[in-house]
Amino acid sequence: MVASDLIYRHRVGELYGVKYNPAHQWFYVPEMRTDEVLLLKCYDSALDGRARFLPHTAFIDPTTPPDAAPRESIELRTLVFHAK
Repeated sequence: MVASDLIYRHRVGELYGVKYNPAHQWFYVPEMRTDEVLLLKCYDSALDGRARFLPHTAFIDPTTPPDAAPRESIELRTLVFHAK
């Protein structure tokens, strides 16, 4: 992953882009139902070897039927603190 500046009028943030790696695995979930949920853990602060970041994206699927219901997405950000 490559860090990049995200420049706003009054501040500078940071985001990450994905650099090609042949070892990456991408998953596509084409047949989700309305009663299913996909949870993406996008960040983990642990430094014990587990994945810390999760790149994800969307794309236009050319096989989508013209009468398909529009895609719906809800983003919820949550902080979880775990004390041992």
